[in-house]
Amino acid sequence: MSLLAAYMVPHPPLIIPAVGRGGEAQIRETADAYERVAEEIADLAPDTLIISSPHTIMYSDYFHISPGQSAGGSFARFGAPEVSFREIYDTELVEEISRRAEAESLPAGTLGERDPALDHGTMVPLYFVRNKYKGARIVRIGLSGLPLTDHYRLGQLVREAADALGRRAVWIASGDLSHKLQDYGPYGYAPEGPRYDARIMDVCGRAAFGELLDFDEAFCDRAGECGHRSFVMMAGAMDGHKVEARVLSHQDVTGVGYGICCFRPSGEDVSRHFLAAWLDNKKTEMEAQRAAEDAYVQLARRSLESYVLHKKYLPVPQDLPSDFTDRRAGTFVSLHEHGRLRGCIGTIRPVMGCVAEEIIQNAVSACSRDPRFDAVRPEELPWLEISVDVLGDPEPVSGPEDLDVKRYGVIVTSKGRRGLLLPDLEGVDTVEDQIRIARRKAGIGEGEEVSLERFEVIRHH
Repeated sequence: MSLLAAYMVPHPPLIIPAVGRGGEAQIRETADAYERVAEEIADLAPDTLIISSPHTIMYSDYFHISPGQSAGGSFARFGAPEVSFREIYDTELVEEISRRAEAESLPAGTLGERDPALDHGTMVPLYFVRNKYKGARIVRIGLSGLPLTDHYRLGQLVREAADALGRRAVWIASGDLSHKLQDYGPYGYAPEGPRYDARIMDVCGRAAFGELLDFDEAFCDRAGECGHRSFVMMAGAMDGHKVEARVLSHQDVTGVGYGICCFRPSGEDVSRHFLAAWLDNKKTEMEAQRAAEDAYVQLARRSLESYVLHKKYLPVPQDLPSDFTDRRAGTFVSLHEHGRLRGCIGTIRPVMGCVAEEIIQNAVSACSRDPRFDAVRPEELPWLEISVDVLGDPEPVSGPEDLDVKRYGVIVTSKGRRGLLLPDLEGVDTVEDQIRIARRKAGIGEGEEVSLERFEVIRHH
């Protein structure tokens, strides 16, 4: 196996003495652990350092791999321009990763670079490594908004590419843990913060990498983590192999979690093909879920399958109950894939002749016209979770006191701009949150006066 070792490490600029100016003493335990990581890497003397970083270029639907021959950077924005780097890229490995990703229709490659400079998520680990080891070219990979499963698969492809080229590689998964561990921290406190840190350190301490895929994205968002996708990508590179794991440190004295773990892969282990096992379990769950879908969701699924597979609009089926054909209502169709929103389009008020036509039209729009996402691909169809909301008539209200985030959706309107948010959404816990998000969707500033409407929905799964 080409991957010699992998390391989960944080990236606080504070840890660099020229930046911390004495403040680095409060995370001395983390710095000492970093020194041990650097010494191990120097002993291994790899050909290539693969660094996944949350702070290099990141797209919602694409993994950016840094192009070109080389890149430089410094800690100038942190007040230490004298700490600088000039790194040579392993261009042959970058090309091989990109080729394999294209062959598998995984959106990854060297397109879309906006800033070639090295980011601090890359430079902090390099600061420690380069003090011990000057060899090795690097490959720098950004994260994305794609599902955790895609991050894991990219890690697998990177390892396969390194194997094909005979590279002796080390993976450095750069990423802080929760940013919401203490009230005095820069991002405040959330109860999910300490829970995330305890859980991630336990999972990585056992090298139980399959459990990384079970972290709910809403939970991760509330915890304010930044490195989870980086860790998942690293884990993918060790899929199917035995792994010896060691926890070197975990600190949270600044309100941000810093964890360092070391991983040494060895021989093959068929019980550790975690992505395949996770997808098999998910497939069983999805089959059971599809069998339990009601008629509204079944109609939405038939509509989007007709469009995705054949580019044809589904005719209104003849055997639908009268509730579908004898009344009109606004509807929303929402798609999720592996816990991540994949599309959501709807109508506040009916624009079609009946509820059935409304659902058919909005299912097609959700899978192909949501501007936030690429169109749904045929291979994604088995993994889509679908819900259909049928809206009641909106009614004006005098203020937030007439709203209920669980019962009512909200419509905010100002000078012709209108934003809508459905009720009872995960992570939207207060009326204030609901109004704020609806404002943002409509491009309405916080200080602008708005009128409010509320509506009820019947949600179908």
